Amino acid sequence: MIAPILTPHPGSRAAPLRMRPRVLVAADPDLPRQAPEGTEAVVVGGGIAGISAAVVLAERGVAVTVLEAAPTLGGRLGAWPHRLPDGTQHVVEHGFHAFFRHYYTWRSILRRIDPDLGFLRPVEGYPVLSRTWPAEDLTGLPTAPPLNLVALFARSPSLGLRDLVRSNTAWAAELLAYERRRTTALFDRVPAARFLEELGMSDRAQAMLFEAFARSFFADPAQLSAGELIAMFHYYFLGNPEGLGFDAPVTDYLSAIWQPLTDHLARHGATVRTQAAVETIEPSGHGWRVVVANGEELVTRHLILAVDPGALARLMAASPAAAAAAPRLARQVERLQLAPPVAVTRMWLDRDVAPDRPVFSAVSREPTLDSITVYSRLEQPSREWARRTGGSVIELHSYACRAPDAATATERMRAELAALWPETAHAGVVHLDQRMTATAPTFPPGSAATRPTVTGDGRGLRVAGDFVATPFLTGLMERSAVSGVLAANDVLAEVGAGPEPIRGVPQRGLLAGLLPTPRPR
Repeated sequence: MIAPILTPHPGSRAAPLRMRPRVLVAADPDLPRQAPEGTEAVVVGGGIAGISAAVVLAERGVAVTVLEAAPTLGGRLGAWPHRLPDGTQHVVEHGFHAFFRHYYTWRSILRRIDPDLGFLRPVEGYPVLSRTWPAEDLTGLPTAPPLNLVALFARSPSLGLRDLVRSNTAWAAELLAYERRRTTALFDRVPAARFLEELGMSDRAQAMLFEAFARSFFADPAQLSAGELIAMFHYYFLGNPEGLGFDAPVTDYLSAIWQPLTDHLARHGATVRTQAAVETIEPSGHGWRVVVANGEELVTRHLILAVDPGALARLMAASPAAAAAAPRLARQVERLQLAPPVAVTRMWLDRDVAPDRPVFSAVSREPTLDSITVYSRLEQPSREWARRTGGSVIELHSYACRAPDAATATERMRAELAALWPETAHAGVVHLDQRMTATAPTFPPGSAATRPTVTGDGRGLRVAGDFVATPFLTGLMERSAVSGVLAANDVLAEVGAGPEPIRGVPQRGLLAGLLPTPRPR
């Protein structure tokens, strides 16, 4: 039972002067805020989705137990201590994440530990780098469509009159006409690469504006649904009331986020257990039996599975009784696909990079390198190390990485970095932390109808994560947080308590409802 959701009237459409957050789930003043005494829940997974669910439930008086398989919380936003050769201890993460300002639900969770979000600072600039063309800067654009699109055309060195004349205006208009049902019906089965080709833009515009954006969702455009691309273009650009600006923590994620959230949960009576991998789940009376790797068993009425898609697939495969009780969920989980590996390399260098290098840069059309983050200009621990040693701390990312291993990915990314930033070519590497993982979801053509939803055919069983189909438009970290809160709201609805409010972006584009069906050229 999902809490009531407020959606736009079918005939409504977002207008430029109304580009503001929407209430998607409203509080219900007629329902009690607190859950009845004795309500309990188990949350499997301690990433953004699981902790978001746990925070909401614990604050409402639910006795929550969080079971996380890893030694630390956070999932793909996780962080852990790491000792450098000089004996200093740094905290490293799975990689840099942008905290966009329209992540209203995730920011609401974070305000529990810092009401002013003082640990977040703006990241100035959003350049896209290329060896072939001048850099593209996507910051400072107006937030409301079509003004942001007009400003992009006016400012961008990658877009010109020729692009306007050559473009397939019918397909380009679809970027302004996002509406979930129509967009999904028309474009879910179309590869994003084909959609970009049909746009008819110059190769430069495709590379510097659209391909770099598409790859930030961990997939090659040929393997990504055009429906998902259009949805994310609306979510992050054309329908984003806050614009493309984003923030990042001034210190590591463990200190800024996960330890404070653990303390917050403890103050509300929750139990958080790390290194507690769940091996199987099975129905038990009116609830669920959860078997932990150490042999311990927990029985709960309310179970939330908030693990990555690969872990969820393994858990369901090991739990035949659960698959029999929730056959639709089992089929959906079988169809989930993981994105190709993401390689993340953090380097402690013996010298600084050029003073004008931005904190964060996206990279286009390199074989391996997709982004560069100068951590020694981003977070305090890295700043202090750089100040003390005269060096710098640089992080390199490769999405949909084709390298056979992390070491090869590092070698290739370093070579590509040197071509873009020549001052790094002869820099000595004081220390290196490199890894390659494949835990992120991907949304290939034709996958929209197969994604799990928060609630399904398993009574008392909820699913949360950034692979879950939420009833309104969300993305990346915010999709994780929203799905977690929706799972918590379903528990609250079942026990008669009111929902946690949720805000989001306008759910329809400026031209939604006004366009005919587009045709390829």
